Formats: sequence, C-alpha cells, structure tokens
Amino acid sequence: MVKILIADDDALIRELMSLYLHNEGFVIIEAENGTEALAVVEGADVDLVILDIMMPYMDGWDLCREIRARNSDIPLLMVTAKGEPGQRVKGFLLGTDDYLTKPFEPMELVMRVKALLKRYRIAASQMIQMGDIVLNQRNLKVYRRDEVLNLPLKEFELLFKLASHPGQILTREQLIMQIWGRDYEGDDRTVDVHIKRLRERFANDTEHFRIETARSLGYRLEVSND
Repeated sequence: MVKILIADDDALIRELMSLYLHNEGFVIIEAENGTEALAVVEGADVDLVILDIMMPYMDGWDLCREIRARNSDIPLLMVTAKGEPGQRVKGFLLGTDDYLTKPFEPMELVMRVKALLKRYRIAASQMIQMGDIVLNQRNLKVYRRDEVLNLPLKEFELLFKLASHPGQILTREQLIMQIWGRDYEGDDRTVDVHIKRLRERFANDTEHFRIETARSLGYRLEVSND
C-alpha cells in the first residue's frame, strides 16, 4: 500500500486531503507541524509527502530542505496559500517536485499525487524508453534503433536522471548533488557543458525527446507523445 504523509497545521485541510486520498486507496499519515513530519519521514516508509509552508516549529521550507538532505528520492508536493512566482521558484530550488496553491480542487490534488507517484516509479526502474531510444542503467548503454551508444558516464547519468523525471525541472544544484556528489568542488556550469554535449549527440532525435532550459532554474526533459 502506498503511504502518503500530509504535513499541515490546519486540521480541516488535513481531513479534506485525507478523505479524498483515502478514497483512492492510499494509506494516510498526518502531521501537524514540520518537526513531527520529519520524525515520521525518518521512522516510517513513506512514499510521498504533501507539505504546507506555514507550519509551527519547522516550516515547509526547512522541512523540504531537511527531507532532501536525507532522502533525494521521495516525491514532495508543496501545498500553500502563497502563490507568488518567487515562492514557487524557492520551492523548486529547495527540491519540491510540484506545487499546488490553496484553495484547490481536491481531485486536482489527487491527480497530481498520482502523476508524481507514476513519475517516481519510472525513476525507480532501470530501463527507460523514449520512442526508438532506450536507456539501460544496468549496462550504462543507450540503444537507438539498431545502434548502441556508449556515452561517458556522467553524460549517461545526467540523461538518465532527466529522463527519470520527465517534465520536471531539476536545478543545477540538484543535478550536481545527485550525480557529481556533495563533495564536488567544481563549477556548477559543468552541468551546462554536459547538457550541451547531450543536445549535440541527440540533435536528430527531437521527435523522441528534447532537453529544455528552465531559465534561472535548471533543465527538464520533455518526451514526445507523437
């Protein structure tokens, strides 16, 4: 059973979200502040976290930061009354995967939760297919129709990471931390260099996927539906 943690200091909001998500078959765990939520994440096998920004003891910003420091693979959905673009940017920079502004339609919440879970199931797999292109994480090879491509390791890891989260913006900071590691001391522009090389390698494959720049944030990979 999929377990979802709802962290919000508003009991009525928690009840509303719990009701709709429970009706979809999810197991719900509730927390009324950030400190309690972090303890749940550390002590339970949680599959997704829905977190509010304005909470006592530890707000959503700090909770998001702490969860990402401990677990880079858990989906995070930020739900807040703050809808300004600057708040959204801050959330994505801290590592949230999606952003929903109050008031919201409960079924929109459900659909976003399902989309995030689907995206992370893709990320957990070892093979990703995008049209005629297949990425195999087991042998670190790319198959393009009858051709086998042997990419440099960091290029493969970068492409696989982006393809694992189609449509999601990944910041340079996230990519550096998850691919090059926390101890990396080089310029984060190395991400840009590797993206440029990937775009050149797959310049004739835009009917399958394309890597887009999210200005001032990072990059996202879009898969063609054609």
